[in-house]
Amino acid sequence: MATLDLLIIGCYFAGILGIGFMCARYNRTSTDYFLASRQMGWFAVGASLFATNISSEHFIGLSGSGASTGLAIGHFEWLACLVLLVLAWVFVPLYHRTGVFTMPEFLEYRYSLACRLMVTGISLIAYILTKIAVALYAGSLLLEALFGWDYVTSALAMVILTGLYTVVGGLRAVIYTDVIQAFILIAGAGVLAWQGLQAVDGWAGLRARLPPEYFDMIRPASDPNFPWTGIFLGAPLLGLWYWCTDQVIVQKALSERSVVEARRGAIFAGYLKILPVFLLVLPGLIAKALYPNIHGDEALVTLAMHLLPPGLMGLLVAALLAALMSSLSAVLNSSSTLITVDLYQRLFPTVSERRLVHVGRLTTGVVILLSILWVPFIPLVSHQLFLYLQSIQAYLSPPIAACFLIGLMWHRARARGALLALVVGFFFGGLRLMLEIIDGLTPIQAPLVRLLIDPHFLHYAAVMFGICSLILIGMSLRKEDGLERQPPGKKQVPVEGSVGYADASSQTRSPERDLVSLIASFSLIAIVSLLWYTFQ
Repeated sequence: MATLDLLIIGCYFAGILGIGFMCARYNRTSTDYFLASRQMGWFAVGASLFATNISSEHFIGLSGSGASTGLAIGHFEWLACLVLLVLAWVFVPLYHRTGVFTMPEFLEYRYSLACRLMVTGISLIAYILTKIAVALYAGSLLLEALFGWDYVTSALAMVILTGLYTVVGGLRAVIYTDVIQAFILIAGAGVLAWQGLQAVDGWAGLRARLPPEYFDMIRPASDPNFPWTGIFLGAPLLGLWYWCTDQVIVQKALSERSVVEARRGAIFAGYLKILPVFLLVLPGLIAKALYPNIHGDEALVTLAMHLLPPGLMGLLVAALLAALMSSLSAVLNSSSTLITVDLYQRLFPTVSERRLVHVGRLTTGVVILLSILWVPFIPLVSHQLFLYLQSIQAYLSPPIAACFLIGLMWHRARARGALLALVVGFFFGGLRLMLEIIDGLTPIQAPLVRLLIDPHFLHYAAVMFGICSLILIGMSLRKEDGLERQPPGKKQVPVEGSVGYADASSQTRSPERDLVSLIASFSLIAIVSLLWYTFQ
């Protein structure tokens, strides 16, 4: 890398760390630290939602899957545009009315304390296996290619730099730095995509160099990577869990100053999610066209090293680091929120606000250590980084999605059914993950085991969602179990759980009409539908 590249990267780090330490002076209470005092505007939270989602695994993984299979990986991005509308119109008003800090806390309102603790545990495991471990793995690939650093050195560098402003600045630092990082990663990825298109003589030249199926997004049901049945039945479930019930994402919406601001922030993030297909997947196709023998997850780095001049290379590396740090900082902050609010505060309900913030900072280190230990197992599950991420989410998300959706739509859903659905779903999700790792080390021939691990992970997610839903409904119809309890010291929210329920004193109720959000939502649906029609 040239001196100019290193100078750009150095300026980026100085700016991000400066913002993080500046935000530290605002963290006087746990609400300040974990929810940024609930004073964020729609633009900041929308950009933060986007930057939190786009991590280094998107840069490495989306381009890698694009080089290996084509544009079809973009389904996950465009489905997210529509799922964010569900967050905006259904979930955000409900969360704001209840005034919760965490998503498991909401499940205690709706079901029971046992459900809250179960989902807290599942969420923390999911963060370790996916968000943090994958970010460290993808970042280490990048730093090894650029600087020749080994995995341990790379992981420590990323953890120290990100942890500094996250631990000190809290959610306010995460959101403010995310706004800057969102536009850095858009600019960096956009420059690479443009340079790549010039190298292959534009869109027409790219299509001439690759097989036609690389540009087809709708694939047959028998496709090993992106069957249309899995995409439209299983993938939305992953999206609902990730965008509507996952603490890392929803915590940004909870920091908004009002329901209208939160809704508009989610819709704005939906528009931004259109971009990754063109900024991240497309460079993977370009890399495949220019270097046919390239390994998938090496696509983006190889393309950058061959095409970008000094200065622009530094911009791209800053964008990659921005993506890594924004996602990593968000999940670290959310992990500490779950451990502190859902576990520590339950054990010590009279603890001081200062102590809560201190515990939140300390727990971050434990989560990081466990994630580093998991990284070597990632290649055993999938050789495509982004598919690994989606598959792990498919194994853990169905029971949580079932409990949230049925709990919102059906007033008779009860705690015993929800808890059993969570236990069964988590057991079979963990079983499949464990068997896949064993199969990666030593192939398993037993027919019953193959029946469990051979189905596509999206089909598996759809089946598990159906099973968990049937368990929840069946147990709820059986009898009243009397397990619904309100958490002590909290305002009373009706346990019936339908979307129409709210406490009468709420001051964050959305107005009957929000014409700007309504027009923006229908426009987003139209744009995504047109894109799918174009690339069907």
